[in-house]
Amino acid sequence: MTRPRLALVPGEPAGVGPELCVRAAQRTWECGLLAYGDRDSLQRAAAALDLPLALAASDAPSAPGVLPLVEIPHPVPASFGMPEPGNAASVVAALEEAAAACLHGACAGLVTGPVHKATINAGGIAYTGTTGLLAAQAGREVVMMLANDIVRVALATTHLPLRAVADAITVAGLQRTLRILHAALRDDFGIDSPRIAVLGLNPHAGEDGHLGREELDVIAPAMAALRAEGKHLLGPLPADTAFLPRKLREFDAVLAMYHDQGLPVLKYSDFEHAVNLTLGLPYPRVAVDHGTALDLAGSGRADPTSLFAAIDACTRLARNRRRA
Repeated sequence: MTRPRLALVPGEPAGVGPELCVRAAQRTWECGLLAYGDRDSLQRAAAALDLPLALAASDAPSAPGVLPLVEIPHPVPASFGMPEPGNAASVVAALEEAAAACLHGACAGLVTGPVHKATINAGGIAYTGTTGLLAAQAGREVVMMLANDIVRVALATTHLPLRAVADAITVAGLQRTLRILHAALRDDFGIDSPRIAVLGLNPHAGEDGHLGREELDVIAPAMAALRAEGKHLLGPLPADTAFLPRKLREFDAVLAMYHDQGLPVLKYSDFEHAVNLTLGLPYPRVAVDHGTALDLAGSGRADPTSLFAAIDACTRLARNRRRA
């Protein structure tokens, strides 16, 4: 099988994204890389790291020290650690053009570095996150999942205040999320019969209604309808014991009801190798599981492990999807 070509977006130019991409460009991968971003930011990062970087034409092959580039210039020269709202439009344009290449088949998957939401909003663009941006562009409903080699955790709700979580969990919403998760495990991860653990919302999964009725009234009915379709679902499970190592061997992914129910466990288990996936898009999208690290930008101390894991994961997903 030929190597898939992945679109690579550095993200916030004042953060560590450009230098992580420069480090990635030093290696041989099982994929080809095509960067979408600002030439000067990448060259500045290479100089700070004292690493070779030749930015080639977009149709050139990638190789160690050579990174093909679709240039999307930033109007304001970026400085390490100092986000510039004047570059907000070009940061978003890089994401949109890279995603469009995936939608049109020019690239087989998308790998994204961290962006700085506050700076994009300060630049006059209403921006809640890259996941929402990509979903709107593709016209798809999506699910956020974080994964490492130990556990995969998908989210029924994402960035909501805790007070709003219970009202956001509905039978229809859970069924939509579980269908997207099931299809991704089958088509992207190559798991013929995925086993999904579904966590309860309340302590002890509600303890038969004594600690809350969401499990009885919402979660269990949603699961029952999907079990009738032949899907292998376990739960609702108490969240405090679902992540025990012996339990994790019983399923392929976990659906957590809210952000901080599942992600602290995943990040504690192996934060450096964790990646963020957007399930439900017409192409695989994998992002680093860390922020812009403005305080580290230009220092050479930023750890590229998550970006390397994202490239490897996106390569595997692109190949699995091609087979599917």
